[in-house]
Amino acid sequence: MKIYDIGNKKNVTLSELGGKEIVNLNDGGRLGIIADSDILIDENTGNIEALLVPDSRGQFKFFGEKREITIPWKSIRKIGEDMIIIELNY
Repeated sequence: MKIYDIGNKKNVTLSELGGKEIVNLNDGGRLGIIADSDILIDENTGNIEALLVPDSRGQFKFFGEKREITIPWKSIRKIGEDMIIIELNY
């Protein structure tokens, strides 16, 4: 079982993130699966800046309006085999 402590691991490949569920450490909320998310990449460095996860917290959407939660890369605490644990106040 691989568990990455983001503070110690600098390089994570996109394939290592695929299919993992995103869980918020603060409230235990499940925010989605990385396959349904977009990734914001810094054009100059190629580093991942944030994950953009569709917001499915029950808010009413008008005419297909897409809402998303921005999860800064620095908010990620652990990457395990099945999930990504974040610490985010939203």
